[in-house]
Amino acid sequence: MDIVSLARFQFAMTTIYHFFFVPFSIGTAFVVATMETIYVRTKDESYKKMTKFWANIFLLSFAVGVVTGLIQEFQFGMNWSDYSRFMGDIFGAPLAFEALLSFFIESTFIGLWMFTWDRVKKGLHLFFAWMIVFGTMTSALWILTANSFMQHPVGFTIRNGRAEMADFGALLTNPQVPLEWGHVIAGALLTGATAFAGMAAFQLLKKRSITDEDKKIYQKTMRVGLWMMLIFSLSSIAIGDVQMQYLIKEQPMKFAATEAVYKTTKSPAPWTVVGIADSKTHEVKGKVEIPVMLSVLSYHKTTGSVKGMEEINAQLEKKYGTKIAGHKMSYYVPVNTLFWSFRVMAGFGALMFLVSVVGLFLTRKGKQTLYEKRWMLWVMGLMTFTPFLANTAGWLITELGRVPWTVYGLFTIQQSVSPSVSVASLLTSNIVYFIVFTGLAIVFLYLVVRFLRNDPVSFDNAQADKKATDPFAKGAF
Repeated sequence: MDIVSLARFQFAMTTIYHFFFVPFSIGTAFVVATMETIYVRTKDESYKKMTKFWANIFLLSFAVGVVTGLIQEFQFGMNWSDYSRFMGDIFGAPLAFEALLSFFIESTFIGLWMFTWDRVKKGLHLFFAWMIVFGTMTSALWILTANSFMQHPVGFTIRNGRAEMADFGALLTNPQVPLEWGHVIAGALLTGATAFAGMAAFQLLKKRSITDEDKKIYQKTMRVGLWMMLIFSLSSIAIGDVQMQYLIKEQPMKFAATEAVYKTTKSPAPWTVVGIADSKTHEVKGKVEIPVMLSVLSYHKTTGSVKGMEEINAQLEKKYGTKIAGHKMSYYVPVNTLFWSFRVMAGFGALMFLVSVVGLFLTRKGKQTLYEKRWMLWVMGLMTFTPFLANTAGWLITELGRVPWTVYGLFTIQQSVSPSVSVASLLTSNIVYFIVFTGLAIVFLYLVVRFLRNDPVSFDNAQADKKATDPFAKGAF
């Protein structure tokens, strides 16, 4: 257990925990705003009850996301101070916009939205909901602008051993930004839709009597979720495909690792469906291949070779050297992790698309098949967890595919770690963070499960009763 490994593990652990909640809160905010939009346009009270009910899940996820994000940011000063010195001038600008602009918009309009039901006009209240969505999406934009610089540095100059911003416009127009942001947002919206549809299925599976109105609300939730699953699974696949075309040119090592291509292929290139890469022999054991398919996936045509990691590593050694800052360099990335992470991400994305198509067909006008078959509801319920696995796999590809760099081509992981931390302090903080984050996850799940013991109609009635009897609830916010 060395300092670099422990620091990397801690950042990975805290980021994965945080990234469970970020796409979830972005997606659920969008779905809730969509439900309220339907209510405002149709004046169907069931959509109002649906909106108020599911909004509580969004609010929980937002609160936990804020806490996990704050803890994650501490590490830039604790474990990665040399990285912060090198990147502070550039990394600080988008983070400042995220905190001072986007987070301010989110928190302000969440407060307005929560406390002004039936106190302002419907259109204005709906505006509050969409401003929350705007805040969450721009928050992601600023964070991913900083991350995109780490993937593809632009608009900077090196002065006194630090990267300093030379062109803020170049930072915003980085070609990596729309690809990374678009893919993350599509995945987030897919997460919110799938989670709500899945939780509605679990609500229908409970062995308890519920009112017909509650049942219809859950069915409508599933229907809205299924339509969004269809739209955003297709969006995720399409944007992901464009992003992979970009990686072939800009980060060929990452792309080659996701397909476990060690040696440059002939044309046309076969696609390895499954296999285990051996980093010592550079062979892929037990592989199953589909002829020509990798050329089709890579170039959208039946010809074309794919550059292998051996050739790419040789080119990178020639460009950057075999040693940087006294550290021996290897430009190979964790192949098996990227290979299988890509298949988990793409596989679950395809599964969500397939389930949405089947689900919409089985719930089309005049059909109730999905709602009547318990095993189908179980399938839909278990889909709740699939986007979280897909999002985590996608994050692993993005970050581990950049190894050995923190800022691609400029600054390495070895150069980035704090010089003053010790193995003992890192091991202690790893244990503490693991306990804290696990505790937060348990509390979040407990609160969600506890809340889902309610149903929309009874919850709405309880809120109305509280408003009628609580003098503080009557105040005009």
